[in-house]
Amino acid sequence: MAHRNTPVPNAYQYFPLNEPEIGTVLDPNMHPQDVEKTPVLFRPITIRDVEFKNRIFVSPMCQYSSDNGHATDWHLIHIGGFATRGVGAICMEATSVLPEGRISPEDAGLWNDTQIEPLRRIINFTHAQGTKIGVQLAHAGRKASTHATWVQTKGGHGLSHIALEDEGGWPSRVTVQATHSKVVYGPSEIPFSAAYPNPKELTEDGLLEIENAFLSSIERCKKAGYDFIELHGAHGYLLHSFLSPLSNNRGDKYGGQSLENRMRFFLRLVTRCREAWAEKPLFVRISAVEWADGPEKDDQGLWKQWGIEQSTVLVGKLKEIGVDLIDCSTGGNWVQQKIPVRPGYQAKTLKKAYPDILVGAVGLITDPVAAESYLKNGQADVIFLARELMRNPHWPLLAAQKLQVNVKPANQYERAWF
Repeated sequence: MAHRNTPVPNAYQYFPLNEPEIGTVLDPNMHPQDVEKTPVLFRPITIRDVEFKNRIFVSPMCQYSSDNGHATDWHLIHIGGFATRGVGAICMEATSVLPEGRISPEDAGLWNDTQIEPLRRIINFTHAQGTKIGVQLAHAGRKASTHATWVQTKGGHGLSHIALEDEGGWPSRVTVQATHSKVVYGPSEIPFSAAYPNPKELTEDGLLEIENAFLSSIERCKKAGYDFIELHGAHGYLLHSFLSPLSNNRGDKYGGQSLENRMRFFLRLVTRCREAWAEKPLFVRISAVEWADGPEKDDQGLWKQWGIEQSTVLVGKLKEIGVDLIDCSTGGNWVQQKIPVRPGYQAKTLKKAYPDILVGAVGLITDPVAAESYLKNGQADVIFLARELMRNPHWPLLAAQKLQVNVKPANQYERAWF
């Protein structure tokens, strides 16, 4: 009988085959279908026809390292490191559907066909390690054309965060082509702060251009081979800013006090994206609360900020559209926000309101026991991790140890764990 280092079938390079897949439970006394003995964190979950081997999902993390929107080898190493360490899914960073929709000049994009191939390499590597991968499609809105986070930090507080034209930015109208120009856009001419650009209010034609750009990016996602897509409706970027009365004071059918009006563009865009991405999972990230001072609604019944009551209505609409999972985050639209340290509770509220829709909890989750409790108690269906995975990419294997279950490491790393 021949013994060999078996390769992954049909991979673009030689990679040792992991059987079972990295991040799945190893127990010689357990039948693979006997999930009741397995921590929920390590139980598979199927969304539409896509099976995720466990419930540890990598949250989108901006790297500010793209080359005119193109992924680089930094992204291959960054994403590949998670793929080889046992996570169930990876959602790649906020990826803009238009050049002016980037947060910074160095942010990722999918507005051009030339951006597909660098992503395909990352996707193919991730698949060769038995891990599912998706992307967060985004438009930064009024928070576009700003410096990378570490540039902002080095610049000091109180200074402008605006990336100017000579820094690759587009803070004011700049002609790019005869038929197109870049500018920072928002629902209204309300800047995020004095350190951010002054946005230009989007017209009906501008809204349609953005919707069509999302659809074009979705076609590129198909060509690249992504397993799922997340739409970025959180953290003060374009879609979130339309939802909030703090950033949207339009007088037309897309704004004002009317919740229906403020949700209109968001829901129309998601509907079109669901139709375009019909077969595979579609996630939507929201900021359930934006943590401005005062109540969500005043004594006269006027909406003062975006909060959990409106988020609950929004999630119901997203469920009707056919969104598969709500990635429940928080904040990002109010510069003076004060977020209490309470991970998980907003996801719990939305899950209680809509038990049939999948909900992901994210933010400040570091302890495997706590993560397991959110899942076991029905507060969430998956756990998204970001900073904790940057600090410790081997978190899935360490979580398994803490939850007293044996999980498969990569073949190349097994001798460090057994």
